[in-house]
Amino acid sequence: MNARDDSGHLLKHASGYHAPVLWNDVIQTLVTDPVGTYVDGTLGGGGHTEALLEALAPEGRVFAIDRDDDALKAAGERLAPEIERGRLVLLKGNFADADQLLADHGASTIHGMLLDLGVSSHQFDAAGRGFSHRFDAPLDMRMDQDQGEDAADLVNRLDVGDLIRLLSRYGEEPKAPRIAHALIDARPITTTGKLTSIVEDAAPRGQEKKTLARVFQALRIAVNDELESLDRILAKAPNLIAPGGRLSIISYHSLEDRRVKRIMRSGHPDGNVRRDVFGNRLSPWREVTRKPVSAGEEEIEVNPRSRSARLRVAERVDDHNQSAGQII
Repeated sequence: MNARDDSGHLLKHASGYHAPVLWNDVIQTLVTDPVGTYVDGTLGGGGHTEALLEALAPEGRVFAIDRDDDALKAAGERLAPEIERGRLVLLKGNFADADQLLADHGASTIHGMLLDLGVSSHQFDAAGRGFSHRFDAPLDMRMDQDQGEDAADLVNRLDVGDLIRLLSRYGEEPKAPRIAHALIDARPITTTGKLTSIVEDAAPRGQEKKTLARVFQALRIAVNDELESLDRILAKAPNLIAPGGRLSIISYHSLEDRRVKRIMRSGHPDGNVRRDVFGNRLSPWREVTRKPVSAGEEEIEVNPRSRSARLRVAERVDDHNQSAGQII
């Protein structure tokens, strides 16, 4: 049964595994062809996938991708009737490899793709997964637990220079050198509890929680190659999504959002717009959302993790007939 409260539709597609943020905004801006083929690149608990299937016609189809076996199991049980009808196909893998995963199932072109970046509620709340400093658990942080290196391997392997660069690049941590040296001095570090204690001792007074969040974020991003995966799918998306189809991405921090914004505005990672000899913009994308869509106060109240969510949407432009379209 779907989780609900007095706020009605906001938690319509939520479950004990995860509450999908901005689901109504996603559906309203993503679906352009109700009989088309869509990809949910971050299945999680299946909330966005469920909403997407509900919005599509019976002929519409969804491929849903996730690296996490827990997600595939939970969503597979929840959405079993749609799988049996052939409307939903679950795929284990990294969304960065969506082109190959789809090709393996005879799909080469899609009408839209959703990416809800970051970590699911289940991953944060499952103590043994090691994503949160709220629990003392093995320092893991792998989204795909079949992969090799976990966060403990990483933090114990890197030298001080690499640790500084990791914390600076992925956590934007201003005290990266101080924290990196503290980590080196305290190795081996194998649990979230020990990592938390070291970071709290090294953090400026009063900044412990923010510093912990940045350090855990940096390690998680590095372990799962999150930004590299995002860059790969942003480069591949124009060849996957048909003209008129859309790319919808929900990001949760500036490292993700900057990448998405640059691509959607210019078609290039550097954000610089290229033009032909006639001054026409050369980009495979047209922004549908000029500014990112954020959760309203009501949604934040019932789902606090939606507070930092930012949704951006772009439409695949016909290479031979670029149109202005509507921007919201």
